[in-house]
Amino acid sequence: MVLVDNYGRSTLSLRIAITQNCNLRCGYCHREGETAIGNSEEMTDNEIVGIAKAAINLGISRVKLTGGEPLYRKDIVDIISGINKLRGLQDLAMTTNGCFLASLAKNLTAAGLRRVNVNIPTLNTEKYRNLTGGNLRNVIDGISEAVRAGLFPVKLNMVLLRDVNTTEVERMIGFAEQTGTILQVIELEPINVSEEYYKKHHYELDEVENWLEKEAHEIKTRKHMQNRRIYFLPRAKVEVVHPIENTEFCQHCTRLRVTSNGKLKPCLLKNDNLIDVLTPMRNGADDKELTQLFIEAVKRREPYCHS
Repeated sequence: MVLVDNYGRSTLSLRIAITQNCNLRCGYCHREGETAIGNSEEMTDNEIVGIAKAAINLGISRVKLTGGEPLYRKDIVDIISGINKLRGLQDLAMTTNGCFLASLAKNLTAAGLRRVNVNIPTLNTEKYRNLTGGNLRNVIDGISEAVRAGLFPVKLNMVLLRDVNTTEVERMIGFAEQTGTILQVIELEPINVSEEYYKKHHYELDEVENWLEKEAHEIKTRKHMQNRRIYFLPRAKVEVVHPIENTEFCQHCTRLRVTSNGKLKPCLLKNDNLIDVLTPMRNGADDKELTQLFIEAVKRREPYCHS
């Protein structure tokens, strides 16, 4: 069974924000589109697993944990282990800032985590500290341990910011080659950032992509990932992630989201069509009721940007 919305788009993956807490202060973070920060109670590990189970029972077989910073939760290994045991799961991934990854990578892999995306905007120590408030060394160590622990692939999420890191793409490609990781070059989103910040730092990826086209010996398109392109360079792979607010992204979107306070979120860019799934769970909703909530959420999925 695959849930299909009213626009013929299959719902294949679930992104669960398991916290809005984070140890960094990255100005470009879109916080999975959540606007209410720090005002709600987090889901328990069992509730997160229960929501994942309901989704997987409906054919949504790919789960990614996000935040906030997922590794900020003390029960993260239990969450991973619980989801990994669900029959029908095909992929379990996480997006993290990597600061706590070095000490946890081995246990996360053992618990069932299969791959990880690490946010790393720069390889300049001082610049990283200014951008995030964190220690770059911790992130680099985390990436190394993730690769060593067998997480695959390990992807590097590099949000390009005008006048900040746009000249560092080649250096990051070299780092990806050195570490055996994949680089994702990401365009800044106008989500949960001020208009002033967006205007100052937004940088279109056309120039980067034109350069990649010349350097690549092969180019592929990820059909179920918004038709984003993968550039195969001589010794590294680079994916280019264009803004979400465009018809191409929306046309090929296969995602359903869960907010950190347990609401099904059909679209990253909208907050007026959420469905509370956590409260019914806490009130004893059975599998049939949860199924209907997911079906309703998928019905509410519609392209934010129409062609």
